[in-house]
Amino acid sequence: MSILKTITLRAALVCATALGLVAAPVFAQDFSGKNIEWTIPFGVGGGTDVWARFFAPQFSKSLPGNPNVVVLNVPGGGSITGANQFAARAGSDGLEVLGTSASTQFPAILGDPRVRYDYAKWTAVLASPTGGVVYVSPQYGVTGPADIEALRTAEIRFAAQSATGLEMPVLLAFEMLGLNIRPVFGMESRGAGRLAFERGEAGIDFQTTPAYLSSVAPLVEAGKAVPLFALGVVSADGSVSRDPSFPDLPTFVEFFEQATGAAPEGQSYEAWQSLMLAGFSLQKMMVLPRDVPADIIAAYGAAAQAIVDAPDFRERAGEELGVYVQLVGAEADAALTKALQIDPAVREYLVNWLREEFDVSL
Repeated sequence: MSILKTITLRAALVCATALGLVAAPVFAQDFSGKNIEWTIPFGVGGGTDVWARFFAPQFSKSLPGNPNVVVLNVPGGGSITGANQFAARAGSDGLEVLGTSASTQFPAILGDPRVRYDYAKWTAVLASPTGGVVYVSPQYGVTGPADIEALRTAEIRFAAQSATGLEMPVLLAFEMLGLNIRPVFGMESRGAGRLAFERGEAGIDFQTTPAYLSSVAPLVEAGKAVPLFALGVVSADGSVSRDPSFPDLPTFVEFFEQATGAAPEGQSYEAWQSLMLAGFSLQKMMVLPRDVPADIIAAYGAAAQAIVDAPDFRERAGEELGVYVQLVGAEADAALTKALQIDPAVREYLVNWLREEFDVSL
């Protein structure tokens, strides 16, 4: 091609672009007409499912091109089944995301042999702290820590997902309180555990904040459930404060002190603190494969930021998810890396405890 022709062609392209005759490039982060599959590795009705269904329509509105964000429930193995499936199948086009919970984090931290996923290969774009509440059936006549002996003398069934799942710090709390709890493992979600409680098949239960607000608070109002304590908020230094979503409920530590006359201590309590930091300070997360292009990751981060910056977000989230500060983008990803670090001595204690108490070998 001659120099004259090259110059002429370039000039024509410049003019055409200025006049809008050349189509604008379609960037990778434009999701127009796309479906985004959000895998939730739990059944319908649990806290993570409620959380995802709260955020899904908002991501549809905030992501470029307004894609249809569809929640796909893949329960089993206390979230391990769905997380393994996501790790094996998710592509790098940003059309598949995963919602994780403490039940996903804990097995990975402890080296559960069933785990086929690696958090190091995922990027978090949204991280939601949460809390939880332990409650019992009114049949035990318990209204607070002063009635602890009534609980200790009863054998109480607890419908749980797995010994290494979300319920692990709750099971530790039960042990520290000296309760005679008989866990029944195999629930597909905490929602399934709640339904077992409602049917009278379990006498004690625990739900994270979203599920408690939506499904358990009405039971309390109807006199069908009695809240004992909220887990509380554990800071990096190990101190425990009241959950802002449940300011009128004692924390586990407060309940323990009032029930026993002493503060919790020892390896069990240190393990409890570590699990709370690893599993509840950033309990629910939206993650994508780390090999998803940076512009797509950035689009998700920007969408999450737009959601939490909405003027009415705090009010709406407070009613459905609880009063917690959401982390987005790079801040969420950095916090995830830190949260998954656990003291080797604590891990060793938990591995031994799981083997001795529940015959779980890791």
